[in-house]
Amino acid sequence: MSLTILKGTIVSAPALGQLDITEGGYLAAEDGRILGVYPVLPEQYAAAPVEDWGDALILPAFADCHLHAPQYPMLGTGMDLQLLEWLQAYTFPTEARFADTDYARSVYRKLAAELIENGTTRVCMFSSLHTDATWVLMEELERAGVTGYVGKVNMDRNGAPGVLEETTEGSMAETLRWLEGCGDFAHIRPILTPRFTPSCTDELMAFLGRLAAERDLPVQSHLSENQSEMAWVRQLHPDCEQYWETYAKYGLWTDRTLMAHCVWSDRRERTAMRRSGVTMVHCADSNQNVCSGVAPVRRALDEGIKVVLGSDIAGGDRLSMFDVTASAIRASKARHLMDHWDTPFLTVPEAWYLATSAATAFFGEPAGFAPGASLHAIVLEDGQLPQPHPLTAQERLERCVYRRQPDAVREVWSAGRRVLSRGRSRA
Repeated sequence: MSLTILKGTIVSAPALGQLDITEGGYLAAEDGRILGVYPVLPEQYAAAPVEDWGDALILPAFADCHLHAPQYPMLGTGMDLQLLEWLQAYTFPTEARFADTDYARSVYRKLAAELIENGTTRVCMFSSLHTDATWVLMEELERAGVTGYVGKVNMDRNGAPGVLEETTEGSMAETLRWLEGCGDFAHIRPILTPRFTPSCTDELMAFLGRLAAERDLPVQSHLSENQSEMAWVRQLHPDCEQYWETYAKYGLWTDRTLMAHCVWSDRRERTAMRRSGVTMVHCADSNQNVCSGVAPVRRALDEGIKVVLGSDIAGGDRLSMFDVTASAIRASKARHLMDHWDTPFLTVPEAWYLATSAATAFFGEPAGFAPGASLHAIVLEDGQLPQPHPLTAQERLERCVYRRQPDAVREVWSAGRRVLSRGRSRA
């Protein structure tokens, strides 16, 4: 039996807009599973060692539910084009380099380390179309302590001829080969990943739908991100009134489906999401950088749709989910103005929930620091920041979304494992 007890200012988000705060509290876990949060340490744990972090914030770790690993090298570049042109000019040539597994390993090791350094322990991630590089990505995430899902991208049309492309037969064969090699990973699982409808023929989409059903696999893709993209989808699928139907008709539209963006999803499309249990992944930075628009997140939440956040690098230019949380709030304020003040913007506790606890159900876990959940936590120090007045725990959390001291993240726990430990910072 292994017992972990962390002491500090414990803040979690068990529900949208709700914060559970225990100042000077104890977070206890046994064999990597949370026992509870206590204002006073229970007598049965009195002899156990306690890691006392003073008044540092002890928070749930982040979940980044949409990012493109092979785009990590181009993070912060290529922001001068809209989506479809950006893919051809920047993205596809960058992803093509991952045919080289040595290059893939050097990049993915840095990506995995940066995720942990920023307190992101759960991901739903796109690889490239390269099977061997996808295994390398899964290895490096596992090595660093990241958990979650990784998908080999499928794209058998409308790629970059001679640069980044695969045949239908090759895509299907490589997907099966990739899945056969995924069994050795303890914390990284496969997720089927049709890049988006324009990249996949009907034959490939039907194959992936059958595979999802036969092997009980989750699915991730893109939906209604850009109006030019949507017009293209209508041309490719004239039998479908809306974009979502191009996934639904092949069995890729279920309660284990993640759809990124949904910027232009109208009420009918959102209703289809709610009825099928599809999760919307909001990627505020990307939507602005490649001029896609501002997603109707508040309306989606009010209508009962599951919403989580994604960095969407490298359309998004920030890997830190602290920054992604702040961007989601700013985007909601822009939408508030666009909707003539009719839709309330996201509060910090609401956006924090979307960045942390909202995704836990997709990973098979309860929200917040619930008993029985695996320990995913960060220790965050903010004592070096000046104070305008003595701040409450909620005010401290709200400020840390927008501003952090250097190396604020001192420890990270992922699936019960300590994966980062910097020790106490110097005052």
